[in-house]
Amino acid sequence: MQTASHGPAEMTAYADKFTPDVLLSAPRRSSAISDPSGKYAVYTVSTYSFESHDKTSEIRVIDLASGQSTLVTNDRSASEPNWLGNATGLLWLKKGEKGATDLVFGSLDKIDESYIAGNLPGSISNVKLKALGAEKIAIAFTGKAWPNGTLYNKEKKPKRYTSARLYDRTMVRHWDQYVTSEKNAVWYGLLDGSHGKWSLQSPWNALEGTGLESPIPTFGGKNDFDISTSGLVFVAKDPELKQAFNTKGNFYSLPIPDFLQKPTSEPQKLELEALQGAASSPVFSPDGESAAFLQMAQNGYESDRNRVVHIPSIQRMHEGGASSAVARVVPIEEQDTAWDRSPGSVSFSPDGTMLLLVVEDQGDDVLFKIDLTASSVGHPHAVTGPGAISDVQPLRKGSNELFVSSTNLVDNSVYTIVDPAQPTRARIVSSNSRNGASFGLSSEQVSDMWFKGAGDYQVHALVVKPSNFSEDHTYPLAYLIHGGPQGAWTRSWSTRWNPAVFAEQGYVVICPNPTGSTGYGQVFTDAITESWGGLPYEDLVNGFEYIKEHLAYVDTDRAVALGASYGGYMMNWFQGHPLGRAFKALVCHDGVFSMANQISSDEQWFPNHDQGGPYWKSEEMWERWNPARFSGNWSTPMLVIHNELDYRLPISEGLAMFNVLQERGIQSRFLTFNDENHWVLKEENSLVWHTVVLNWINKFVGLPPYKDEEALGIETAG
Repeated sequence: MQTASHGPAEMTAYADKFTPDVLLSAPRRSSAISDPSGKYAVYTVSTYSFESHDKTSEIRVIDLASGQSTLVTNDRSASEPNWLGNATGLLWLKKGEKGATDLVFGSLDKIDESYIAGNLPGSISNVKLKALGAEKIAIAFTGKAWPNGTLYNKEKKPKRYTSARLYDRTMVRHWDQYVTSEKNAVWYGLLDGSHGKWSLQSPWNALEGTGLESPIPTFGGKNDFDISTSGLVFVAKDPELKQAFNTKGNFYSLPIPDFLQKPTSEPQKLELEALQGAASSPVFSPDGESAAFLQMAQNGYESDRNRVVHIPSIQRMHEGGASSAVARVVPIEEQDTAWDRSPGSVSFSPDGTMLLLVVEDQGDDVLFKIDLTASSVGHPHAVTGPGAISDVQPLRKGSNELFVSSTNLVDNSVYTIVDPAQPTRARIVSSNSRNGASFGLSSEQVSDMWFKGAGDYQVHALVVKPSNFSEDHTYPLAYLIHGGPQGAWTRSWSTRWNPAVFAEQGYVVICPNPTGSTGYGQVFTDAITESWGGLPYEDLVNGFEYIKEHLAYVDTDRAVALGASYGGYMMNWFQGHPLGRAFKALVCHDGVFSMANQISSDEQWFPNHDQGGPYWKSEEMWERWNPARFSGNWSTPMLVIHNELDYRLPISEGLAMFNVLQERGIQSRFLTFNDENHWVLKEENSLVWHTVVLNWINKFVGLPPYKDEEALGIETAG
């Protein structure tokens, strides 16, 4: 462990030009957690070097008054710091020997005297803490469990002499891995500091013998459970239903009278008849007496609107009250009509009088508050402005102020102090890139565009211009189509599809949110159902025409289009329809070629809902929007990217596209990574991805290549 050192919390180097190399090698800060005094916040930061082909990782603490940060440890196996005990105590995870995990305690003023407070015989994550007293702290965390309920350790898995896998029910594989008998579980225990040092006592599997799995695979994590002084709440998929065809989840509460003992009762389920869809974001109030969570109404529809459920008394739920009597769906209204936004998470204000909702809203991820004490509960008020909220924490004890972590299109990490009572007085504590300056970017590059859609509605798009933009020049167009399809372009930072990377190559980047996008009301989102190639395509045609007619600085004769997942589907739909001829080149990343092949995908509820039922019941709809039907019209040069570990849209989709392009004599390339899934996440692979993509589109619009592909060690064939 390195002795504590001090320095600024932000980037110190400035880039001459924002490139993929800069994007991928920039320090990546986590969300931060403020200490009980509100003076400090702890976070992690990792940095990748293309020179050494290695990554550094640090835990650091920022002084919220000065902006200076202190290094806690640069041990690359350290992660997930939390404040523990007094204002200077920290607890973090460290990879132990032979697949185990150490809990390490350290004090800011004596960091060299850090010690192991506990050892767990497997991999854990998502630690949450709750003080029971001055020297007693309840701890909860997640980790996979063996079928017998004990903590799973990959390194202790018995050697197998066959590669065979046998399944009697779905899912067989999910996202990027085959489903195995080990399941996610929530664990709890006690941290005891009464003997001068903290030590972990008696961790127990809260889900043992229940048949439940939480966090919910594959992206569930810390937001799938919460801990109080008297128990746990969590969400899990309904174990009685086939997982591949259903989204239905449930809220559960488990009373824990003694964190040193195994559970004395089964988790209690709360089920509201009107809500039969996915459940998420369970959270206790600060005093632990009430709780809230989100749930959708429709089973099988992952993009239904989340309803906010409030449980005024967890104790009453434990006493066996009827679900309708112990919980209520909060009637959120706006201007006397039902609020049509869908919250992504819910939490309580520090004093427990308000619910805080992170909500996608017209291209931003905004924090809203609703007052639980008002006579007419439910009128939402925005607490934050443009940008994308990634985490919200109480700033300090005894205050309703919040510590907010966020990003935007020019900055990859911003820490802000916000008072919900005075949101306009928000104070930025730290901007990792100094508001984009370290990247050579500025918020002035980002603007909004609205145009008429296929019907009586307006469609929103984000516009990102080059940093050296001049109205006197014209620029080629990069038309970026998002995935989902129930998703949206927002003012959030990304290391995968970052509009500024394309803008700094010399493009005007337009990111439209057509029919089906989220953040513009549930009716707009729902309208893509049974219309994959219908209304969204017409919106995108209208958007292109609007750009052509109204943005004189955009040269639409030098236009390219790019998309991933549903955006990749749209590239193939473009190919078969007139708009495809407007582009010099296309890029299709992990897209859909044959609609029927989605039957081989992992989450079957998704195509079944959007196409009006399973294939054998709704064949006409599946085939109506099938891009393969129109492959005889394909003529635009296209780069196809598809990865081996993509089980959402298997690689056969990409191979089929490439075969069609090659047989038709259309200029085309095929890029694949055998160790990536639906996304490209590894830094070296991502640099290759960006280089091949930029070189491909730049060639067709008269811009210079980004860099030499051979120097990156790409294996080429054919």
